[in-house]
Amino acid sequence: MSTTRDRKSHNKTKAKAMNIEATRSGILLPDDYRPSEDEPFMNERQRMYFRRKLLAWKEEIVLQTRETLQGLHEDSTQHADLADRATSETDRALELSIEDGTYGYCEETGEPIGLRRLDARPIATLSLEAQERHERRERVYRED
Repeated sequence: MSTTRDRKSHNKTKAKAMNIEATRSGILLPDDYRPSEDEPFMNERQRMYFRRKLLAWKEEIVLQTRETLQGLHEDSTQHADLADRATSETDRALELSIEDGTYGYCEETGEPIGLRRLDARPIATLSLEAQERHERRERVYRED
Protein backbone atom coordinates (compact mmCIF):
# COMPACT_ATOMS: atom_id res chain seq x y z
CA MET A 1 0.00 0.00 0.00
CA SER A 2 2.62 2.56 1.01
CA THR A 3 4.88 1.44 -1.86
CA THR A 4 2.27 2.59 -4.39
CA ARG A 5 2.08 5.94 -2.63
CA ASP A 6 5.91 6.10 -2.55
CA ARG A 7 6.11 5.36 -6.28
CA LYS A 8 3.54 8.04 -7.14
CA SER A 9 5.38 10.57 -5.01
CA HIS A 10 8.67 9.44 -6.57
CA ASN A 11 7.30 9.92 -10.11
CA LYS A 12 5.96 13.42 -9.30
CA THR A 13 9.30 14.46 -7.80
CA LYS A 14 11.16 13.04 -10.77
CA ALA A 15 8.90 14.87 -13.25
CA LYS A 16 9.36 18.18 -11.38
CA ALA A 17 13.15 17.77 -11.37
CA MET A 18 13.18 17.04 -15.10
CA ASN A 19 10.98 20.05 -15.88
CA ILE A 20 13.19 22.35 -13.77
CA GLU A 21 16.27 20.98 -15.51
CA ALA A 22 14.76 21.46 -18.96
CA THR A 23 13.72 25.02 -18.11
CA ARG A 24 17.18 25.86 -16.78
CA SER A 25 19.00 24.54 -19.84
CA GLY A 26 16.47 25.75 -22.37
CA ILE A 27 16.42 22.29 -23.94
CA LEU A 28 13.40 20.07 -23.81
CA LEU A 29 14.18 16.40 -24.36
CA PRO A 30 11.41 14.29 -25.85
CA ASP A 31 10.55 11.22 -23.79
CA ASP A 32 11.70 8.97 -26.64
CA TYR A 33 15.07 10.70 -27.10
CA ARG A 34 18.10 8.39 -27.38
CA PRO A 35 21.66 9.67 -27.92
CA SER A 36 22.97 9.10 -31.40
CA GLU A 37 26.42 8.67 -32.90
CA ASP A 38 25.42 11.36 -35.41
CA GLU A 39 25.49 14.03 -32.67
CA PRO A 40 28.60 15.59 -31.14
CA PHE A 41 29.71 13.39 -28.25
CA MET A 42 28.37 14.51 -24.85
CA ASN A 43 26.61 17.53 -26.20
CA GLU A 44 24.11 19.30 -23.93
CA ARG A 45 21.24 16.99 -24.94
CA GLN A 46 23.28 13.87 -24.25
CA ARG A 47 24.47 15.23 -20.91
CA MET A 48 20.87 15.97 -19.96
CA TYR A 49 19.80 12.52 -21.12
CA PHE A 50 22.45 10.77 -19.04
CA ARG A 51 21.90 13.03 -16.03
CA ARG A 52 18.22 12.07 -16.11
CA LYS A 53 19.07 8.42 -16.58
CA LEU A 54 21.49 8.42 -13.64
CA LEU A 55 19.10 10.34 -11.40
CA ALA A 56 16.26 7.97 -12.28
CA TRP A 57 18.52 5.00 -11.60
CA LYS A 58 19.59 6.48 -8.26
CA GLU A 59 15.99 7.21 -7.27
CA GLU A 60 14.95 3.67 -8.21
CA ILE A 61 17.75 2.23 -6.06
CA VAL A 62 16.72 4.43 -3.14
CA LEU A 63 13.08 3.41 -3.57
CA GLN A 64 13.98 -0.29 -3.77
CA THR A 65 16.11 0.07 -0.66
CA ARG A 66 13.19 1.65 1.21
CA GLU A 67 10.89 -1.15 0.06
CA THR A 68 13.43 -3.77 1.11
CA LEU A 69 13.85 -2.18 4.53
CA GLN A 70 10.09 -1.95 4.94
CA GLY A 71 9.76 -5.61 3.93
CA LEU A 72 12.42 -6.64 6.41
CA HIS A 73 10.65 -4.67 9.11
CA GLU A 74 7.33 -6.34 8.28
CA ASP A 75 9.01 -9.77 8.21
CA SER A 76 10.58 -9.23 11.63
CA THR A 77 7.20 -8.16 12.98
CA GLN A 78 5.63 -11.27 11.48
CA HIS A 79 8.31 -13.49 13.03
CA ALA A 80 7.65 -11.95 16.41
CA ASP A 81 3.94 -12.67 15.93
CA LEU A 82 4.75 -16.27 14.94
CA ALA A 83 6.87 -16.68 18.06
CA ASP A 84 4.01 -15.33 20.18
CA ARG A 85 1.62 -17.70 18.45
CA ALA A 86 3.91 -20.70 18.99
CA THR A 87 4.23 -19.79 22.65
CA SER A 88 0.48 -19.52 23.11
CA GLU A 89 -0.10 -22.80 21.23
CA THR A 90 2.45 -24.53 23.45
CA ASP A 91 0.78 -23.04 26.52
CA ARG A 92 -2.61 -24.24 25.31
CA ALA A 93 -1.29 -27.74 24.54
CA LEU A 94 0.17 -27.99 28.04
CA GLU A 95 -3.10 -26.81 29.56
CA LEU A 96 -5.01 -29.44 27.59
CA SER A 97 -2.59 -32.22 28.55
CA ILE A 98 -2.93 -31.25 32.20
CA GLU A 99 -6.73 -31.18 31.87
CA ASP A 100 -6.99 -34.51 30.06
CA GLY A 101 -4.47 -36.25 32.35
CA THR A 102 -1.71 -36.87 29.77
CA TYR A 103 0.71 -34.29 31.16
CA GLY A 104 3.78 -35.87 32.74
CA TYR A 105 3.49 -39.07 30.69
CA CYS A 106 5.84 -39.91 27.84
CA GLU A 107 4.26 -39.44 24.41
CA GLU A 108 6.23 -42.41 23.09
CA THR A 109 5.91 -45.01 25.86
CA GLY A 110 3.06 -43.76 28.04
CA GLU A 111 5.33 -44.18 31.09
CA PRO A 112 5.73 -41.38 33.64
CA ILE A 113 8.37 -38.85 32.59
CA GLY A 114 9.65 -38.37 36.13
CA LEU A 115 9.31 -35.51 38.52
CA ARG A 116 12.98 -34.48 38.42
CA ARG A 117 12.90 -34.26 34.62
CA LEU A 118 9.60 -32.36 34.65
CA ASP A 119 10.95 -30.05 37.33
CA ALA A 120 14.06 -29.34 35.21
CA ARG A 121 12.11 -29.15 31.94
CA PRO A 122 8.37 -28.69 32.52
CA ILE A 123 7.58 -28.87 28.79
CA ALA A 124 9.21 -32.29 28.35
CA THR A 125 6.99 -34.71 26.46
CA LEU A 126 9.39 -37.67 26.44
CA SER A 127 10.91 -39.62 29.31
CA LEU A 128 14.67 -39.36 29.67
CA GLU A 129 15.15 -42.81 28.07
CA ALA A 130 12.81 -41.99 25.15
CA GLN A 131 14.54 -38.63 24.63
CA GLU A 132 17.96 -40.35 24.52
CA ARG A 133 16.67 -42.87 21.93
CA HIS A 134 15.25 -40.01 19.88
CA GLU A 135 18.57 -38.14 19.96
CA ARG A 136 20.52 -41.31 18.96
CA ARG A 137 18.21 -41.80 15.97
CA GLU A 138 18.70 -38.15 14.95
CA ARG A 139 22.49 -38.56 15.09
CA VAL A 140 22.33 -41.70 12.93
CA TYR A 141 20.11 -39.97 10.34
CA ARG A 142 22.38 -36.89 10.31
CA GLU A 143 25.47 -39.03 9.75
CA ASP A 144 23.87 -40.84 6.80
